[in-house]
Amino acid sequence: MNVVDDKAVVKEYFNNTGFERWQRIYGDGEVNKVQLDIRTGHQQTVDTLLEWLAADNNLEGLSICDAGCGVGSLSIPLAQAKAIVYASDISEKMVGEAKENAAKLFGNNDNPTFSVQDLESLSGNYHTVVCLDVLIHYPQDKAAEMISHLASIAQSRLILSFAPKTPCLSLLKKIGSFFPGASKATRAYLHRETEIVQILEAQGFKIERKAMTKTRFYFSRMLEAVK
Repeated sequence: MNVVDDKAVVKEYFNNTGFERWQRIYGDGEVNKVQLDIRTGHQQTVDTLLEWLAADNNLEGLSICDAGCGVGSLSIPLAQAKAIVYASDISEKMVGEAKENAAKLFGNNDNPTFSVQDLESLSGNYHTVVCLDVLIHYPQDKAAEMISHLASIAQSRLILSFAPKTPCLSLLKKIGSFFPGASKATRAYLHRETEIVQILEAQGFKIERKAMTKTRFYFSRMLEAVK
């Protein structure tokens, strides 16, 4: 029986064909209807998170780790709000694109700071750690390890998003509608919210806020956990 190394698959995908696909989705260029739907859903998740953080009225100077930053769709607006942002992604190409996007706005400013790292190699301590739309690429046991590590570097708050495991979404995934198209190169893993909450509570966190973003092809449950 062959064992799939999900991390290696994700890294390879997002440094090659996956980068081209998701660069278009996260960008503002022309895309097909499915990609536009996913772009809209992802942006709604980002906007909801930014609204949460803005409502707390303490973003300026706040240290935030954006784990799995992609092309900087969250890191850049956080830096614009004067948070101190440390962003990373497993994909060198994604990080390169994020740096270019940030340079267009900030020049050679060192905020946000970008690096190529997987989640488990992140170190330091940050007031808030954010990990959006990453856990879908990993099975439950790997996701549990990642969440536990992110919790260890979060001083006050950990915010996660994941594709929730519900009967409806499980059926969609089974029939191939969850991520349609020829570019499906990584597995799409669904996670039970109760299990994610249990992992967070075991690390000393409690759930403060929740949100659900649902479009035709994008489903994301976001949890804010605080100490």
